Amino acid sequence: MKLATLKDDSRDGRLVVVNDRLTWCTEAAHIAPTLQAALDDWDQVVPKLKLLSESLAHEAVPVIRFHEHEALSPLPRAYQWADGSAYVNHVELVRRARGAKMPESFWTDPLMYQGGSDTFLAPRDPIAMGDEAWGIDMEGEIAVITGDVPMGTGPVEAREAIRLVLLVNDVSLRGLIPSELAKGFGFFQSKPSSAFSPVAVTPDELGDAWKGGKLHLPLHVDLNGAPFGRANAGVDMTFDFGELIAHAARTRSLSAGTVIGSGTVSNKLDDGPGKPLDQGGAGYSCIAEQRVVETILEGEARTPFLKFGDTVRIEMLDGDGQSIFGAIEQTVERAGA
Repeated sequence: MKLATLKDDSRDGRLVVVNDRLTWCTEAAHIAPTLQAALDDWDQVVPKLKLLSESLAHEAVPVIRFHEHEALSPLPRAYQWADGSAYVNHVELVRRARGAKMPESFWTDPLMYQGGSDTFLAPRDPIAMGDEAWGIDMEGEIAVITGDVPMGTGPVEAREAIRLVLLVNDVSLRGLIPSELAKGFGFFQSKPSSAFSPVAVTPDELGDAWKGGKLHLPLHVDLNGAPFGRANAGVDMTFDFGELIAHAARTRSLSAGTVIGSGTVSNKLDDGPGKPLDQGGAGYSCIAEQRVVETILEGEARTPFLKFGDTVRIEMLDGDGQSIFGAIEQTVERAGA
């Protein structure tokens, strides 16, 4: 089942069910007005939504054309957005580039921060920033939306709490991160609003690609129309989503509608730091990783961060080349322009 939230006059949009090929949708307001409302009463609502999805597939209900640019992020705002760093290769590279040894605990205890969740960007909204010197970067990630998760839930049980899977562009301001982290109090200004894919899908919709709490498909990241990254999200993922959710729920319960991110999707190459696509590697899901690899191999970073006018596209395709979640496609703009 595929769900989306269309723009209307409200903050939270209106819930629709989308067909497999992302071409048509049907209104779901008679079942649940918003995605958050559906998540709050999931066990009662999901059978009705699945029936509606089947009716849509058989053209047995009224339909409207589904346009991705009319979609908000599936949850336009959420009670909680917690982003992990499940691809420890990415963390190791960043630390290695600045000459810092990575603690061994990073391989067994996930990193996670609590991000801002009150204003998620729509998947085709611009990335509006005040200054290119902030070091504007995209981060291609996978995320899940959970149901209610009791405190102390273990990793295996936590997988059962995954309601939906989606893609993320976790916008980061690399130029602001070092001074902010140096204060010892975590991210805030350096992590502005993130954008999510137009469509969120139930795990069963992903078939064999969803195994062990991981999504085993390449994440397509393009920059200005050119392929930038094709890292496989199921490879080199040290912590699966069950482990990430359990980590978040160690000392608190999570409410339905919590969004948990994987962190930047990152692949190794022959136990090395990875290579660009044109050199036979899987490329990168963020500019920062390419820059740290350049620093490690060449002594300095050459690839610039995003500039005003640059366009980022993040998407994932199934085995038939069909878009699963729709595309996040955003252009960097000067704020207030």
